[in-house]
Amino acid sequence: MRDPKLPRPPATAAAARRGSPTFTDKLRRHSAWLLLLWFALSVYLFLSAAPPAASPLRPAFLLPRSLAVTSTKPPVRIYVYDLPSRFNRDWAAADPRCARHLFAAEVALHEALLSYPPARAARAEDADLFFVPVYVSCNFSTPNGFPSLAHARGLLADAVDLVRRDLPFWNRSGGADHVFVASHDFGACFHPMEDVAIADGIPEFLKRSILIQTFGVQGHHVCQEAEHVVIPPHVPPEVALELPEPEKARRDIFAFFRGKMEVHPKNISGRFYSKKVRTELLQRYGRNSKFYLKRKRYDNYRSEMARSIFCLCPLGWAPWSPRLVESVLLGCVPVIIADNIHLPFPSILRWPDISLQVAEKDVASLETVLDHVVATNLTVIQRNLWDPAKRKALVFNRPLEVGDATWQVLRELEILLDRSQRSSVGSWR
Repeated sequence: MRDPKLPRPPATAAAARRGSPTFTDKLRRHSAWLLLLWFALSVYLFLSAAPPAASPLRPAFLLPRSLAVTSTKPPVRIYVYDLPSRFNRDWAAADPRCARHLFAAEVALHEALLSYPPARAARAEDADLFFVPVYVSCNFSTPNGFPSLAHARGLLADAVDLVRRDLPFWNRSGGADHVFVASHDFGACFHPMEDVAIADGIPEFLKRSILIQTFGVQGHHVCQEAEHVVIPPHVPPEVALELPEPEKARRDIFAFFRGKMEVHPKNISGRFYSKKVRTELLQRYGRNSKFYLKRKRYDNYRSEMARSIFCLCPLGWAPWSPRLVESVLLGCVPVIIADNIHLPFPSILRWPDISLQVAEKDVASLETVLDHVVATNLTVIQRNLWDPAKRKALVFNRPLEVGDATWQVLRELEILLDRSQRSSVGSWR
């Protein structure tokens, strides 16, 4: 090492006389920049490693969408009330249809939560939400074989009276953190005719609670005035497995529909049922060889859907239809004819990528619309539709599986719960 007392080399001395920076000056300046960079990097690493602030919610909904879907941690913890069997188990034991028909989400969600301990709060004090399992769609006492809902309000009122009387949690929030399933035509209005449903409205004792319902429309409607999550209608999970995988199916039917269609528009059902959309479909396309339209029941109709390119999903009494789920499961592009329908799980399922929506007034142009899709982007829609994750998101598995319909309900409840907590201080809502 050079002795600092020795004379500087001539070049350095000359540089000093010219005012140029010396090697020592440069080193000192660079050292300052290196020190600043090291400090900034240390602060960044410290902040990145710091634990997140405590939150009453599990932050799955804050993660990127791909992570939120694949995470195995339940989005919320739910306490499931153990009600007397007359509210649920007795109905299921009395008729096997109770657990399989299009309204059976009330049964499927209950069974899925019971069979998946990570989503359940063992102690009510640890719960984010409270699930009240009441089966109101299992009363198959009508001549046509459809469940009667006449007893629904009374049965639910009895359950709420029991919960309110014997446990403190309902009274603590006024029922705002309690969850009910209303998987019927017009949700908790409990009637298949819209004008009657609107006149009856949602029972007063449910208006502060959270409703899980198949009914949903854009904008205001009396039958969705309570906080709610829109879910798909129930379709047995094995439908997704009983036929060939969508991409392997032979599709020799252009457009398919089998169901109730009125021949005469003046018929009372033709005037009100489906807002005459199904009647117009039959009149315009009943003799068109590209359209496979059938009015009679056929138990193996799903094999026809699996052969079809497009499956028509017109509204019935309400905007939604089990055909929507069946079409997706069988890889047939759903053609939704129901104005202002609110489709389930939009944060996960981008419906414009996997379906078509045609306005009720545009039924006359339906063939032109479908021909245009075939000529332009049908392959893209089918590729999106045939994604197994999308099919899984519409099925209520028992037991629950990560990514299935029950899992998506938990995610939607978490988003709703967080929004409600942020909008209130000192109370749940």
